[in-house]
Amino acid sequence: MTKRTSSKYKLDRRMGENIWGRPKSPVNRRDYGPGQHGQRRKGKLSDFGIQLRAKQKLKGYYGDVTEKQFRRAYKEAAAMKGDTSQNLIGLLEQRLDMVVYRAKFAPTIFAARQLVSHGHIRVNGVKCNVASRKVVPGDEISLSDKAKEMLLVIEAQSLPEREIPEYVNPEGTDKVSYVRVPTLDEVPYPVTMEPNLVVEFYSR
Repeated sequence: MTKRTSSKYKLDRRMGENIWGRPKSPVNRRDYGPGQHGQRRKGKLSDFGIQLRAKQKLKGYYGDVTEKQFRRAYKEAAAMKGDTSQNLIGLLEQRLDMVVYRAKFAPTIFAARQLVSHGHIRVNGVKCNVASRKVVPGDEISLSDKAKEMLLVIEAQSLPEREIPEYVNPEGTDKVSYVRVPTLDEVPYPVTMEPNLVVEFYSR
């Protein structure tokens, strides 16, 4: 498991967007970048800059996955049939930590990854602590007995700003089944994501 090395909200401010749709995001109060030069007028981005920004935003949204993992996901998506950008989103949404987040077992993707790595998640009844594990349609994801009583989990389930998407089917409050791999328009991003620009970035 990798740890985010900088404040996650710095990413919000650098992008000028509330990437995770959180009410605590500083972008809701200050929509300029962090640091002493954050309020400088931004220059026009080059094509490369636009593509890099799209990659940083998508990569950051999924819990700041490592460049190695993200590039591997792109290569796998490119090798699959169909649209590479749609395939990439599908693969990222199949990560176990993201399914835990979508199921509202955790308030943030970072907390979801921690739940998985600490052994609080079961996949088809078997403990799994690998956040990047690929979940396939038909898999059942459930909480351990200890996790059901955690304040973090109880708080997440009462969050008003997120709904469980249709491709994750809740079975009570402590178990969900993964129904299908979603398409881009089904994923409930709080901001616009442009995976086509990410594909352009890697296929240069």
